[in-house]
Amino acid sequence: MTELHDLADLTTESVIQLYHTYLDSLRGTREEQRELRQRGMLAQLDDIEAELLYLQLRQRRPERVVEIGALHGWSTTWILRALRDNGAGQLLTIDLRDTATVTVPRELQHRWSFRQGDVRTMSGDWVPRTDHLLIDAKHSRRFARWYLAEVLPDLADGTRVSVHDVYRFRRPLPRSEGAELLAWLRRRRLRHFTASRAAAPGVRERITQFRRKRGLVDPVHSGTRDPMVFFRTGGHTCDG
Repeated sequence: MTELHDLADLTTESVIQLYHTYLDSLRGTREEQRELRQRGMLAQLDDIEAELLYLQLRQRRPERVVEIGALHGWSTTWILRALRDNGAGQLLTIDLRDTATVTVPRELQHRWSFRQGDVRTMSGDWVPRTDHLLIDAKHSRRFARWYLAEVLPDLADGTRVSVHDVYRFRRPLPRSEGAELLAWLRRRRLRHFTASRAAAPGVRERITQFRRKRGLVDPVHSGTRDPMVFFRTGGHTCDG
């Protein structure tokens, strides 16, 4: 099986390769996340987009992941389990609320640091050292314009970026975070990948069919919103 070396190769087929490669550890992580749900943790990410985040982190083995917006820590725990399974890497989470510091299991916290506050007013010392950035915070046009001007241009070329809440519908609403981000990507001729059921139903169905054949049929989080996009700075990715 060909190893996926670069998000420039991220397609439906390469995503399925990642599922093949990390299927056993993904099964374990899904069950651990299921236990968190049963204990009452609120979930933000749909199963497939959470799994895509986990699988990319497993394959890329980043040293430094930054998460802007954690809420109750659902995405945080997916990231921390990927770093644990890699045996390497650290996560920095920045959020206005410190809820996640209570809900994230203690056994995962040794690879984690947390900063509470408005990221727009805090030091940006983390930016140039980031290998993978997840943005799932204030979903507004103004916030998007801030990170598109103040964060993304200062990331090193090739930094992997995941942004939630882009494809609620087939196309983002005008004057929304998603519209701002996609316009920014177009201007830079950067392509992106999504498995959103609204924007890429064919991609999602092929991944769903593969997951079904491998027994990944019992939802961990039975959400219906999966608007995340994946891309990398300074290069080109494929949209499926």
